[in-house]
Amino acid sequence: MYRFSIGNENWILRFSPNVVLEEEEKESIIKGILQLGKELSTLSHGQSFVIMNEEMGLTVLNVEKIPSFILTVSNRVEKEKWYVQEKKGIRPFL
Repeated sequence: MYRFSIGNENWILRFSPNVVLEEEEKESIIKGILQLGKELSTLSHGQSFVIMNEEMGLTVLNVEKIPSFILTVSNRVEKEKWYVQEKKGIRPFL
């Protein structure tokens, strides 16, 4: 669990138990979140968003604002597991 501030808001970043990440990966996620800056405050309670990182793939985060400002890393999907659905079927993204 990490604590950080953006503007006047104090946030907690936590990781779902089903997401196993190395310390470097966790730090990369927090850096991405800090780059969002005040954009983070525009998200509503219950919304989700993703951060796409060249090395890590997609990181899915859920926003809670009641009773505290909490972001939960709920999942991570490596690029090798991305798929695109088209009229003719599904194909790998890469």
